[in-house]
Amino acid sequence: MNIDSIKNGIVIDHIKAGQGMRIYDFLELDKLDCSVAIIKNASSSKMGKKDIIKIDSNLNVDLNALGYIDPNITINVIKDSVRVKKYHPELPDTITNIIRCKNPRCITSTEQELPHIFKLIDREKDEYRCLYCESKANA
Repeated sequence: MNIDSIKNGIVIDHIKAGQGMRIYDFLELDKLDCSVAIIKNASSSKMGKKDIIKIDSNLNVDLNALGYIDPNITINVIKDSVRVKKYHPELPDTITNIIRCKNPRCITSTEQELPHIFKLIDREKDEYRCLYCESKANA
């Protein structure tokens, strides 16, 4: 398999095997007009198997939201074919429209245009609660 190196873009590495498509869908990478490579079940000495996403373009999204989807990922920013930044996204203080409130009495169940907003309550337990009804988010 031959995948070209990235000149300017992002590499999302150490994705839990099988979660690559979830991140692909969340970032709406199908709408980009650039090269995007998804590598599924790549060998990893640390993880056994992992997914990797290579995007040959800069994204204007908050990549810290990926910390909720998979807190173990690594984000590498590439400029002129050189990695200029490497970081692990932290859990965001609020997340919007990543998870949905399951409480049937929550206002988001009746008011369809309202965004599903969850606030981080406990960083150690990765616990989020609905902004409107305070229901706990299902992991």
